Amino acid sequence: MGLMRFIVTPPERLTDEMVGHAYLSGIDRLAWQVRARADGDQLVLERSVSDTGNLHVPWEVEGHGRPTLSTACLNEEFGPHHLPLELARGTVGQLRNQLAEWRVAGLDVAKKITEKEAEATALLGRAATSQDRRVSGDLAQQALRAALDAADLLTATYADQAAAVRLRGGAKLPTVLGGDLGISLLDDRTAGQFPTCFNMAVMPLCWREVEATEGSYYWTVCDKQIEWCRSHNLKVCGGPLLKLDARSLPDWLFLWEGDFENVLSFVSDFITAAVQRYRGKVDLWVCSSRMNSADLLSLSEQEKLRLAARSIELIRAADPDTPVVISFDQPWAEYMSRRQIDFPPLHFADALVRAGLGISGLMLEINVGGAPGGTLPRIPLELGRQVDHWSIFGLPLLVSFSAPSADGDDPSADRQTRHASGIWTPQSQQAWAARNVPLLLAKPYVEAIFWNQLRDAEPHDFPHAGLFDADGNAKPALQTLASIRQTYLK
Repeated sequence: MGLMRFIVTPPERLTDEMVGHAYLSGIDRLAWQVRARADGDQLVLERSVSDTGNLHVPWEVEGHGRPTLSTACLNEEFGPHHLPLELARGTVGQLRNQLAEWRVAGLDVAKKITEKEAEATALLGRAATSQDRRVSGDLAQQALRAALDAADLLTATYADQAAAVRLRGGAKLPTVLGGDLGISLLDDRTAGQFPTCFNMAVMPLCWREVEATEGSYYWTVCDKQIEWCRSHNLKVCGGPLLKLDARSLPDWLFLWEGDFENVLSFVSDFITAAVQRYRGKVDLWVCSSRMNSADLLSLSEQEKLRLAARSIELIRAADPDTPVVISFDQPWAEYMSRRQIDFPPLHFADALVRAGLGISGLMLEINVGGAPGGTLPRIPLELGRQVDHWSIFGLPLLVSFSAPSADGDDPSADRQTRHASGIWTPQSQQAWAARNVPLLLAKPYVEAIFWNQLRDAEPHDFPHAGLFDADGNAKPALQTLASIRQTYLK
């Protein structure tokens, strides 16, 4: 039995949110299944193995909200560890490593970045040598703020310089910027603003809406969405055709829970019907999504792998010329820390790529939030590292994401994810888009970026994550995306 202890200072930082989201990972970046608990002023994590590891935990830093930060690799034998100090050590180390890597690649680093990095390093040194834990914690907190200030400046510099290289000669980037149309037709006000921001529309083809009754298809909304896209010169992304969540699957399918062969047959019928109907009208197919994290229909992981592979085969058979991608949500796989999983998302993708099914690319779905189903907030530097990590397959990457604009309940949201109080506002949602979308555009292997929740007024997955609020008013993030498109994209 492995056990790691972390002393939290000040003790009031040891919240239920921290305990609920804390997890450990190894050198392969995969989460161990753990049991986390509070013990006085200590965060305690138990697991079935004894090994070195990195702790990942939400941690509030002035001026930066409450991102998930990680320690360096720690040995449990030398605990209990002082959490603020170890988070500062891990964050400063991550900053210095990325700075060195990008310098070697030719990045021109401004003096203010190196000054902030030096400040963070000096503060970390003082925190590490202080004999007073309270003083050490205060210094570590200052080191974290300086390090995150430097990290934000560094990623913005990288995004600007990398994009400038790609834009030489005045040509715009070929990257696709898309938005999800949702399950109902756009109202006139939303429809008028959509094409200013996006050059592709996602037609979700929600199975629950199309085949609410077994064997009876309702295509009217999808047909009209296709017509509207073509009339506005928008490319069309169709799917995901198979989305493993309760809001996307028809109710009648659950009658066949535990009968995999019949489930596979129904999936095959729907995918074939959809692709045959829209062949030649769709520019990109998303065959399936959330297969790696779903826990529905009593499917084993091998059965989910079979469903994903079959969906690719069916699309290729019915429409051999249109690119097909598969989507994986929660790419950091935090969910592995709380339940047994045999196939982490990266391994799931590896199995499908090695099968030679003709996958055209991989999509990462990142819905910033908490449990259930969301991705813990990360700093842009860590987002870039994760995307780089997925580039190992040599396939084009697509990133689908959303971020909330408010805290609290959202009655139209299917997943009532818990957000840190006071962190998310329309302005912080806008700032998140402004920091992260240019960073993704700077990476040449990222060929498409999607905002996967458009309107808070219709039923949706995640609370307050649309670009239009419940009254149909545009949020500030929409204008940011429009500006990014005008600056960078065709």
